Amino acid sequence: MTLSDPGAVALQIWNTVSILQLFFPSHRRHVSDNTSDASSSGNSPETPHHGHLLEKAGILNKTKVVDNGKKLRKNWSQSWTVLHGGILTFHKDPKSAPSGPSSKSNQIVPEYTVDLRGGTLMWAAKDKSSKKNVLELKTRNGSEYLIQYDTDSIITDWHKILVDTIRQLDQDHFSEEDEDDGENDKDRKRSLRSSQSGDADQGRVRTKLRKFLQRRPTLQSVKEKGYIKDAVFGCHLDTLCHRENTTVPRFVEKCIRAVERRGLDVDGIYRVSGNLAVIQRLRHKADHDDNLDLEDGQWEEIHVITGALKLFLREMPEPLFPFSFFYKFIAAIKISDYGQKVSYMQDLVRSLPLPNHNTMEVLFRHLRRVIEHGEANRMSVQSTAIVFGPTLLRPQTESANITVHMVFQNQIVELILNEFEEVFKPR
Repeated sequence: MTLSDPGAVALQIWNTVSILQLFFPSHRRHVSDNTSDASSSGNSPETPHHGHLLEKAGILNKTKVVDNGKKLRKNWSQSWTVLHGGILTFHKDPKSAPSGPSSKSNQIVPEYTVDLRGGTLMWAAKDKSSKKNVLELKTRNGSEYLIQYDTDSIITDWHKILVDTIRQLDQDHFSEEDEDDGENDKDRKRSLRSSQSGDADQGRVRTKLRKFLQRRPTLQSVKEKGYIKDAVFGCHLDTLCHRENTTVPRFVEKCIRAVERRGLDVDGIYRVSGNLAVIQRLRHKADHDDNLDLEDGQWEEIHVITGALKLFLREMPEPLFPFSFFYKFIAAIKISDYGQKVSYMQDLVRSLPLPNHNTMEVLFRHLRRVIEHGEANRMSVQSTAIVFGPTLLRPQTESANITVHMVFQNQIVELILNEFEEVFKPR
């Protein structure tokens, strides 16, 4: 088996590492720190040769901090990392992959695939992370990753091979441009000759076709042309609303309509969890089908719909209460005078971006209707606030005050539920 099948190689080595760690726990660091490099050309990966890209594989810690220009919350995780053909692939640990009818314990799933062409790599500044040995990788499409490993020699080796790979890709790119220029000169001469015989048009078509085939379009350009559909789950609220030309995501509205039509009297409507496998199936359907119908028989279980709605809200890169407003809402809930507290809360809600404000208003109005049926569904203001507080409101960086924050998060949601009419009163 070679690195021509990086997914298979990653799975085999990952399983090998896992078995070694299971039976030889005292060698855990030795196994991960000495993962060998591989090269399809048979050359040492430490020595770059023109026309041969470097290859390497090993365990690293990583987090994605920017996605196409949008800042993300740091979420460090261990990843089996494979460098092959100028592509850096971070794989999920098979044990952490979501369960479902098609999941298998021995599958290794690529989490991020990074094209290093046009990228930059540097040692991260201290304000980027408190961890040591952190690399900052920026891609040409505006995404950024932090890569880290405790052992100095390992992370230094990764730094060298990634820098060499990026440099090699840039050299190859310029070489291709020079070849294109040479080909353009030849094409112009051929075009002059063929113009005398009436073949100029065919020459231009061949040139354009060759250039088109040689230049692979970027992922962003493919998305802009509509060939790849962006997901609904995990998408920034403003991006999703802009794409749908609305201020409230369609999936949120569909879930709310379904719940209010046939679920308001269901016991523990948002407190009881639905079947995770069915929720994941609904998520996949929402990501790939614009015409999702929640009245379809397969979504009959109302806890599947409420579970999918909560999952959608949890997976938003930035919560419904934006990060920049978190401590402002915390300060508002601490005000001792109740009237001033409500007034300040109203001002904060009114100053939210329109998609956040409108989605929040639709969601809280729906939760008020759920609470009105509390005798049947046993959902009170307090229990609803406990369910939705940490989901709707969280700091960008977790701190030691997480327990205290959770109390305030619940209190903020509870206050807005109690004072809904006042907080969302038209100006």
